Amino acid sequence: MEKNITQKESSIKKVVICGPESTGKSTLTVKLSSYFKTNYVSEYARVYLQSKWDNIKEVCSKEDLIEIAKGHVEQENLNINNSKKIIFCDTNILTTIAWSKTHFDGFCDPWLLRQAKLLKYDYYLILNTDVPWIKDDLRDSPNDRKEMFSAHKDELESYNVDFDIILGPDFENRFQQAINFIEKKINFE
Repeated sequence: MEKNITQKESSIKKVVICGPESTGKSTLTVKLSSYFKTNYVSEYARVYLQSKWDNIKEVCSKEDLIEIAKGHVEQENLNINNSKKIIFCDTNILTTIAWSKTHFDGFCDPWLLRQAKLLKYDYYLILNTDVPWIKDDLRDSPNDRKEMFSAHKDELESYNVDFDIILGPDFENRFQQAINFIEKKINFE
């Protein structure tokens, strides 16, 4: 049995950027961290799965999802050290859960579900699918993004987390929406 994931104790506010593939999560995460002059956590799944693809030309398996969840929190624990009041996470365990359920016929490892209840984040921004899909080695669902958006939103609602939806095809407008939501929702004191 896997042991529990442990987040480093911190007063830093954790904001998660989530949503379906190719909606601008990584770009928005980097821009927000620059704007707020703080650190961010890259999408660990992308690094892990790109390496797997490059080395053995295999896609994500059920077993990979636990390693992805662990790796993401390890990166979060490292990057939170030098953050200033807030840190941005490019996805988190709820993304992993949504992805598992949609790609493995509703299956999600019970360990992931237990860990999601233990991990704490302050706020979420979910990105809508109203931007063009861009192909790469890992993206696999250009026609399923609305379903993926619903799956992500369902997870946020089922875990009763505070979130807002970023809409619109203009990336600069999305960035401004995110700033406005964060400044309204996050107490920086």
